[in-house]
Amino acid sequence: MDWYKAIFELIDMRSFSNLWFWIVLAVVWSSASHWVMGIPYDMIVRARRAGGQAAEDLDAIARVYVNRLLYIGEVSGLWLLGFGCFVLSGLAMLGFLYAVEFAQAVFLLALPMSVVALLSLRTARHIRRDGLMGEVLCKRLLRHRLHTQMIGTLSIFVTALWGMYQNLTIGVLG
Repeated sequence: MDWYKAIFELIDMRSFSNLWFWIVLAVVWSSASHWVMGIPYDMIVRARRAGGQAAEDLDAIARVYVNRLLYIGEVSGLWLLGFGCFVLSGLAMLGFLYAVEFAQAVFLLALPMSVVALLSLRTARHIRRDGLMGEVLCKRLLRHRLHTQMIGTLSIFVTALWGMYQNLTIGVLG
C-alpha cells in the first residue's frame, strides 16, 4: 500500500496547495495567449513587420482557422454549448455547493477558457464577415490576443485569491 500512498501524495487532489495545478494554470494561459485562434503569435508579428510572403501565409492560415472554427460552430455549436454549460454547471455545483476542491480548480480553469472560445468564435465571424486581410487582419488578431490576455490575467488573479482563501481557511484551520 505504500505505492498507493506515494501516488496520491504526488497527485494531490487538494488542487490549490499543489504545485502541479499552478504549473497547469500557467501553461494553459501561456498557450492561450500564444496561439491566437490557433495561429502562433510570432507568425502574426512576422507578417506585420515583414509583409510579403509572411502576410500571405498569415492570410492563408487565418482563412483555414476561421473556416474551421465557423464550421464547428455551425455544425455542432448548440450541442457544444449545451454540453459545455452542463459540464460547467456540474463543476460549479460540485465545487462550490459540495466543496470539492478539485472541481473548483477545474471550474476556475474551464470557465474563462470557455469565454476565450466564445471570443474566438466571435472574432472568426468578424474576420469572415469583413473579409479581413493583411494589416487589418493582424490588428484584429492582436486585439483578440490582448482580450485573451486580459481574461487570463483576471482569471489568474481570481484563482489565486480563491486558492489563498482555500489554503488559509481549509488548509490551515481545517
